[in-house]
Amino acid sequence: MRTLSRRAALAADPAVGAGNVLARVLAGGADPSGPGITFDTAVDGFAAEHPLTLGELDERVDARAAWLHAHGVKPRDPIAIWTSSAADHILGFLALTRLGAIPALINGNLAAEIVAEYIRRLRAVGVIGDGAHLELLRPYDLGTPILGDSAAIAEADPADAPTPYRHHQDDPIVITHTSGTTGIPKSVLHTHSSLFAATRHLLTMPQAQGTGRILNALPAPHTATVLMMNQALGNRAEFFALSSQAGDAVVDAIQRWKPESVFGFSVTWAELARQDLSAYDLSSVRLWFNTGDCTHEPHVRKLVAQGNRDTVSREGVVRVPGSHFIDGLGSSEMGHSMFHVTHRIDTDSYGRCIGKPYKFVDVAVLSLDGEEVGVGEVGHLGIKSPTLSPGYWNDSGTTYRFRLNGYYLTGDLVYRDAEGRFFHMDRAADSTDGFYTAQAEERILVACPDVADCTAVIVNENGQVITDVLLELAPDALDRDRTEEVRKALGDELGATLRKVEASADIPKGATGKVRKVLLRERQLTS
Repeated sequence: MRTLSRRAALAADPAVGAGNVLARVLAGGADPSGPGITFDTAVDGFAAEHPLTLGELDERVDARAAWLHAHGVKPRDPIAIWTSSAADHILGFLALTRLGAIPALINGNLAAEIVAEYIRRLRAVGVIGDGAHLELLRPYDLGTPILGDSAAIAEADPADAPTPYRHHQDDPIVITHTSGTTGIPKSVLHTHSSLFAATRHLLTMPQAQGTGRILNALPAPHTATVLMMNQALGNRAEFFALSSQAGDAVVDAIQRWKPESVFGFSVTWAELARQDLSAYDLSSVRLWFNTGDCTHEPHVRKLVAQGNRDTVSREGVVRVPGSHFIDGLGSSEMGHSMFHVTHRIDTDSYGRCIGKPYKFVDVAVLSLDGEEVGVGEVGHLGIKSPTLSPGYWNDSGTTYRFRLNGYYLTGDLVYRDAEGRFFHMDRAADSTDGFYTAQAEERILVACPDVADCTAVIVNENGQVITDVLLELAPDALDRDRTEEVRKALGDELGATLRKVEASADIPKGATGKVRKVLLRERQLTS
């Protein structure tokens, strides 16, 4: 059967969903010796970066399912997984969903006290993880037992695995979480159908250029990695799952593994853009794909200058220098990016343009009374989509707080232009009196080429709007006062509110924009 017809058959399969893609792909006749998943750590006797075949992947999942089943894990049991390894998160997810249980994937970088409280609020049935993370949890009362080390659960006999659970489309299949930068993260639930809705749609369309060999630099415990893994399995693509999203780790992996596409968040693109990319061989890359927060123009421009892409000419399909960058806006709650815009060397759809919505989503720009605002007016982004999370696990109050007039409020401020394109202004929590931090950062980065990244915080103190800016300078940037340069970039109105510009190297490596804003806001309060 041709790949295209297999993709179409999978999309039309009423039983398939985010909890059983691996099993349904094999049941549909996929070659067990074909591509499964490559991990950056050793897995069950296989060396790091050994490309597991589909059959080897299935066997490794069965081994874990057998162990978990023998230790009493049942359908609909929430099981927390805390580790730093992409292999542990992905194989744990696949094994638990094979049993009908609900993996709760937790970022390995969170503080232990936050994770302990998060697990208590989940009311998880058990916890698994690597030895180092489990040791950090031992001082805490989790309200649930530690089932075992993630290395131990791989030692069972795959033949002892029970018959795979038969999912209903509404069954919960994974709990992921929000960033946790301002407290205990929210636990985002997804179902068998919701987390496959976008994949089902994409499988009915021609396979995107450059998605035959994918480097996944998305965080392994994030919703986005589950999505990308299932898309890769459905497309029968090669898929390399990284455990680190740091720029140096990603660029090294590109050189070694030669992917056609790289998937990640904006923090990774910012780190890549800080480096001298001409010193690396990135010629294999045809596509960069971003989700989460949209990406700043200077970072995109540095990436699309790398790699190659196919284009149609009078001579037919030819390969030309420069890659594609697909940008969008997504979150755990959305279940997939809601928008998409494609950048190339010769395009100029910037200014935090997130493009147009996918066909499966209904988008509205709303006032807080639930009415739609007009073209060009900034409002709250509301969405309706089959990909949406049904809500927060054990927290119906927060779930319904973000619903308005039938829409889910994403927490973003946007506007749409007359051509139907959408532009991201800011997170609503970061906006003050009609001033927008994300747009301020975009202006600074475009105007100041020796600034690698920046963070703006705008607050109202006693009726006065005050803006502080933290700059992260390029390695070769001169040490000088940039206050007036930044003020000019911000424009007259926002520039008049500028209080302080500082350059700092003490921001944690890999810190997201949300983390940097929290740190800068703390500096404001103590200054």
